[in-house]
Amino acid sequence: MDVTFTPLGPRAADIARLIDAEFDEMPGMRLTAQQIRRLWNLTEHECRQVLLHLCEAGLLARDALGRYRRRDLEY
Repeated sequence: MDVTFTPLGPRAADIARLIDAEFDEMPGMRLTAQQIRRLWNLTEHECRQVLLHLCEAGLLARDALGRYRRRDLEY
């Protein structure tokens, strides 16, 4: 199966690693896209691009309320 991830530039790749590390450090954390934008001071485009990449990579998922969480957590 071929999987194509959203390509990231250097800044977005750094942001994705940082966000991934924060969610890894606090596995119960659930944040909306707007909260993520404010917390990491991202533009709407950067936020969308990074979240799409993290979801495609299987690291984050959205819950029924639209909040992002670690994919490996089902609660």
